[in-house]
Amino acid sequence: MTSDGRVARGDRTRTAVLDTAVALATEVGLDGLSLGQLADRLGVSKSGLFAHWRSKEALQLATVDRAVTQWQDHIVAPALRAPRGVRRLRALHEARIDFYAARVLPGSCFFANTEFEYNARPGPVRDRLAEAFGAWTALLERLVQEAVDLGELPADLDVPQLAYEIDALGISAAMRSRLLEPEATYRHARQGVLQRLQALCPDPTLLTEGPS
Repeated sequence: MTSDGRVARGDRTRTAVLDTAVALATEVGLDGLSLGQLADRLGVSKSGLFAHWRSKEALQLATVDRAVTQWQDHIVAPALRAPRGVRRLRALHEARIDFYAARVLPGSCFFANTEFEYNARPGPVRDRLAEAFGAWTALLERLVQEAVDLGELPADLDVPQLAYEIDALGISAAMRSRLLEPEATYRHARQGVLQRLQALCPDPTLLTEGPS
């Protein structure tokens, strides 16, 4: 029992450290993240962190994995509670914009930032990011296809194209909201997806109410 308690406390501590690492990476970049910088931010010794991550790359990879879990918890999981079809697709985009608007991370979107930072840098970190981006794209396309299968989107719809457009509006909201007026940016992103879905859906009344 005592051993289990120590493991649980250790897991909570590790998660808290990685949450700080994700937030810090949106300010200084994932490449700028270091054990020393993270130790300074947390007010702990660098040697204590070194026991968990033996290199900068190990810390970076763990930070990417933690960012994926945050994305699942804050965006994907809430959206999947909405009804399948266009309402779930809209809920996913709305949850993403809500996450940005809540300013959970100081630099807005971990993945939008790292996509630009690592798109020309080969190596394990880029590979892990590409895997995360691929999974996100696959999820978007799956939800679009579900809406097609339900008859809530046209049978001849270009599924990858619509998924791309929805993601592009999310990325734009993340990047522009830190330089321009954020409320207008989020409103445009929400309206862009809503109007696109309403134009495609044979029953646009499914989208007249707020997202579930």
